[in-house]
Amino acid sequence: MRELVYCISVTIDGRIAGPGGEYEFFPLGDEEQAAAYSEWSQTHYPDILPTHVRAALGVGEAPNRHFDTVVMGRGAYQPALDAGITSPYGHLRQYVVSSTLEAGLDPAVTVVDGDPVALVRELKQQEGKDIWLCGGGRLAGALLGEIDRMVVRTYPVVAGAGIPVFDGEFDPTLFTVEDRRSFANGVTVTWFARR
Repeated sequence: MRELVYCISVTIDGRIAGPGGEYEFFPLGDEEQAAAYSEWSQTHYPDILPTHVRAALGVGEAPNRHFDTVVMGRGAYQPALDAGITSPYGHLRQYVVSSTLEAGLDPAVTVVDGDPVALVRELKQQEGKDIWLCGGGRLAGALLGEIDRMVVRTYPVVAGAGIPVFDGEFDPTLFTVEDRRSFANGVTVTWFARR
């Protein structure tokens, strides 16, 4: 069965973005450090790069390694809309969970104005690669019971305020660390599996 994997960048204090959705403050390190981390990301997780970024980096035709479907909330989708991009992950099946977004913005994007748990359970029953939970925090909080694995990229910065990695009810949920890797730019990638 396919798994739901929350693959997310986070600050030391557990924020995936600032109060206004900003994420440009995540430090990449010096030019050499940033290049090494970027190369690793492109090689290991080309699926999570937006389609236009994949093309610019020359990995546009790279096969998806982990995911063929992305589920995201309105906040995670909004930066693409603000940039005039209605299909940010054209190399994946795209679902946006939102009660305020109008359907039909792009034929490649399915807007779901309903229960995200039912959506994910249906997607898990289908054939294919895993499902990437892109964000945001409220959607992750609603889907906590469905998250099978997490890939958490922790950046060495404190936001102080902003969008939490999980925003939901109090629900202690145990995960096991499967692997961890550190990079020279201070980013630590940790792979977790539901215990």
